[in-house]
Amino acid sequence: MSKKKNKPFRPKARRPRGFEDKPAELLRAERKLIDAAFSVYDMHGFEPLQTPAFEFADALGKFLPDEDRPNVGVFALQDDDEQWLSLRYDLTAPLARFVAENYDALAKPYRRYQAGSVYRNEKPGPGRFREFVQCDADSVGAAGPAADAEMIMLAAEVMRAAGLKDGQYAVRVNNRKLLDGILESSGVPNTDEGAIQRLQVLRAIDKLDRLGEAGVEALLGEGREDESGDYTKGAGLGAAGIKAVLGFTTASDDDRGNTIVALEKLVGASERGLDGCKELATIDSILTATGFGPDRVSYDTSIVRGLGYYTGPVFEAELLADIRDKKGRPVRIGSIGGGGRYDDLVSRFRGQAVPATGFSFGVSRFLSALERMDALEQSVKPPVIICAFDRSLMGQYFTMAAELRAGGIRAEVFVGSGNVTKQMKYADRRNAQIAVLMGEDELAKGEVTLKDLYLGAEAAKAIQSNEEWKSARPAQETVSRDGFVAAVKAMLA
Repeated sequence: MSKKKNKPFRPKARRPRGFEDKPAELLRAERKLIDAAFSVYDMHGFEPLQTPAFEFADALGKFLPDEDRPNVGVFALQDDDEQWLSLRYDLTAPLARFVAENYDALAKPYRRYQAGSVYRNEKPGPGRFREFVQCDADSVGAAGPAADAEMIMLAAEVMRAAGLKDGQYAVRVNNRKLLDGILESSGVPNTDEGAIQRLQVLRAIDKLDRLGEAGVEALLGEGREDESGDYTKGAGLGAAGIKAVLGFTTASDDDRGNTIVALEKLVGASERGLDGCKELATIDSILTATGFGPDRVSYDTSIVRGLGYYTGPVFEAELLADIRDKKGRPVRIGSIGGGGRYDDLVSRFRGQAVPATGFSFGVSRFLSALERMDALEQSVKPPVIICAFDRSLMGQYFTMAAELRAGGIRAEVFVGSGNVTKQMKYADRRNAQIAVLMGEDELAKGEVTLKDLYLGAEAAKAIQSNEEWKSARPAQETVSRDGFVAAVKAMLA
C-alpha cells in the first residue's frame, strides 16, 4: 500500500465568501458602538430582547427579492419534520413573530431593542457580507406618526452617541404611501398581485446613490447587466411609469415644509398619497418642536428602503463627513442605517391590524465609516506583560498580575514557552507598552524591573551597537516591589 493512500485527510483552512473573521479590535469597537446605541434606547424606555437565529421560513415571510423557493435570498434548510427553517435576514421579522406569539402578555406599545447577526444569501462584494450585525429598536402597537417621529429622533441621537457631530450626518425621511399612490397611477396595483413588481421598483430606487439615474431607469424597465455580467430583471414599468417614479425621487427640498407642498401637488387626488403628506406634516411639527432642524433631519423622496414590509414613513441615516481613501479620493459611504413603519408584519399572524415602527443600523458598515473618519478610539489598552523570568516564581508572577488588575490595569502572565528574548518579542507583537521582569535576585532585594517598550523602541533608533544598547538599557527602571503598581500607572500615563 502506498504512503499516499495512508496520508490522513487534512481539510484546507478557508472560510466561505461573504463571511468574515473578527479580530479583538473590531469586536471591541462593535461592542462599544452597540453599547452607545443601547444607552440611547434605554433612556427612551425600551427593553432588550433576544430572538433565535433560525425561524420557520413561513414565519419570516418573503420580503427579500426572492423567487418561489424559500432558500433564495435567505439561507434555508428542512428540519426532520420537513418544515423549512431559515436563518433570519433581519431582526424585525423575528420580532413580529415574537409579538404575535406573546401578544396578550405584552404591554402595548411593546418597545424593544436588540443586536445580533443576520444572514443574506446574496452575492458578496466589497463591504457586502452574507453575515453581518444589526442593531435595532422597535415600537409595536404604536399607531400614528408620533411613534415614527420618535424613531427618527432616536436615529439622530444614536449618531451623536456614536461620536458624530451635527453636520457629519443627516437623517433623511420619506413615506411609502406617496410612492404607492404614484405607482397606482402608473398601473401597478397596491394588491398582492402587484407586490413583487412594487418590491422591484423599491429596490431599484434604493440603488439610486450607487447606480445613478441611468442604472435605476434600466432596473425600473426591462433590466440591467452589471460589470460582472450578471443580469438583474427589471420591474417592467412603461416609459410613463418610469418618468413618474424618477420625477418623484427628485421632488424634495431643503425645507421640510416646501417638500410637503411639492408632494401634495405631485400625488394629486390619490387618497393614499395625501395621507402620506399629512403624516409627514405631523412628523415635521414634532421634529420642529423638539429642536430637530433640517440640518439633522430632512425630507428626501429618493429614500424608499429596500425591504418589502414597510407601509408608511421610512428614513435613512447617512454620513455627510468628508471621507477619503488612502489615495485622497472621496469615498461615498451612503446609508448606514434606517427604518420606518411596518403595520402588516404582526397582522400576518393574527389577522388584525398591529401597527409598528422601528430603526436599524448595520454595525460593521457604521464602524467602517467611523474608521475612515478617524473617529474610532482605542477603548482597551494592551495588557502589561509579566515575563516568566524564573518558572519557579509563577505564583509570585500571578500575584503581581492580580495586584495590577485590582488597580484597574490589564495584566497578563506569560504562560507560553521561550526565554526572555522570545517573551519580549511576544510583548511587542501584543503591542504592550510595559514588560515586568523579576528573578530570584530582584525578589530577594524587593525590587521589580519595568521596561517601557514604546520608549525603548524610540531610543533604539539612535543606538548604533549591541554594546551601547546593553550599557544604556533605555526606557528601563527598577522600582520597589511594594510600589510597582503605582510605578506602572505612572509609566502608562
